Amino acid sequence: MSKIVLGDKEFFKGIDQIKYEGPESDNPMAYRWYDENKVVAGKTLKEHLRFAVAYWHSFTGNGTDPFGEPTHQFAWDEKKDPVERAKDKMDAAFEFITKMNLPYYCFHDVDVVDYGNDIRENERRLQIMVEYAKQKQAESGVKLLWGTANLFSHRRYMNGAATNPDFHVLTHGAAQVKIALDATIALNGENYVFWGGREGYMSLLNTNMKREQEHFARFLHTARDYARGQGFKGTFFIEPKPAEPTKHQYDYDAATVIGFLRQYDLMDDFKLNIEVNHATLAGHTFQHELQVAADAGAMGSIDANRGDYQNGWDTDQFPNNINEITEAMLVFLEAGGLKGGGVNFDAKIRRNSTDPKDLFYAHIGGADIFARALITADKIIQDSEYRKVRQERYASFDSGKGKAFEEGKLSLQDLMDFAIQNGEPATISGRQEYLENLINRYI
Repeated sequence: MSKIVLGDKEFFKGIDQIKYEGPESDNPMAYRWYDENKVVAGKTLKEHLRFAVAYWHSFTGNGTDPFGEPTHQFAWDEKKDPVERAKDKMDAAFEFITKMNLPYYCFHDVDVVDYGNDIRENERRLQIMVEYAKQKQAESGVKLLWGTANLFSHRRYMNGAATNPDFHVLTHGAAQVKIALDATIALNGENYVFWGGREGYMSLLNTNMKREQEHFARFLHTARDYARGQGFKGTFFIEPKPAEPTKHQYDYDAATVIGFLRQYDLMDDFKLNIEVNHATLAGHTFQHELQVAADAGAMGSIDANRGDYQNGWDTDQFPNNINEITEAMLVFLEAGGLKGGGVNFDAKIRRNSTDPKDLFYAHIGGADIFARALITADKIIQDSEYRKVRQERYASFDSGKGKAFEEGKLSLQDLMDFAIQNGEPATISGRQEYLENLINRYI
């Protein structure tokens, strides 16, 4: 249990630390499934999931949408001086994280403290906040899961950062990354994320795609070399995203990113940070993207959220689909868990959720859905014939000619001869409905 850390004032008054009360509890301010000490598949839920609160959505997002002004009025946003305002925001953040009793947080640089156009001033502001965060981390025991730089919001990045056709813009992106890496290292951050946001193009008519991707790879190599030179031992993550805001993004999905990392010799240092909403926007399922990453040994971290089935953009809602997350946790467990990362709530409360308690309800529900899904997935693996059904489906490759094919011992003529000798194959059911029912039964 972490220690509640308050600043000069309490921002979430009347809310005590959130505790586990079990599935029978009717208390909306309690965990029903997330018992951090419960052991599942050899680890506690806390060790498996490594939950992190996202600094940007939870403490910077203000409910604005393309059609309306902010609806979330935060008490930590009242001071005019950017550094003093940032300290209030950090006080609120650590109060919230420790009241939620979650182990990690993560941030974009510009969300910790407001940035202007002066690089040295931005660096000065962030360094002040790093020293402030060190105190908060020491007092609370909360750790930094990862840091990153926002290379998409400022107008200079309208055509990308690392892939921008203007070298001058690329250097500003590099400056931000250096400062953000320095902050991450100083705070003992366990990972660092590159989320391009606008690393792509709007029209091929004015784009040299090959050159832009080469610049992106060179940028990543340069940043990695700097961080390693500063003693950073953690993992670097790339977060796939198909479109929105850029029409064609170079980090479209997990398979695209893995191909990019392999082509440019980055696989040894980089893993993937898979987001639920990005997966569905790419036309995939969350579990598909996790499986692609896991099969490549690159399943690094998770952005936990969901999209709206009626909206074709990144709505970043808190996760609540137990079937979706249970199937994802089957992949998670069979892959041996994440490679360095955790489960980060890259999600925001809705525009009309204006009560401070709403932020708690959202995170409690998100933590519970992942905990319940992980517990359920483990029971499915341990107690059902889930694995057996899949194993039997591929049994023809476990011996005889099938095994010889997998070992590369058969020619194309050998395959044809087998087909002729054995006639038309039997029709074998994939048992999809049975397996879907099995998932529901264990839930």
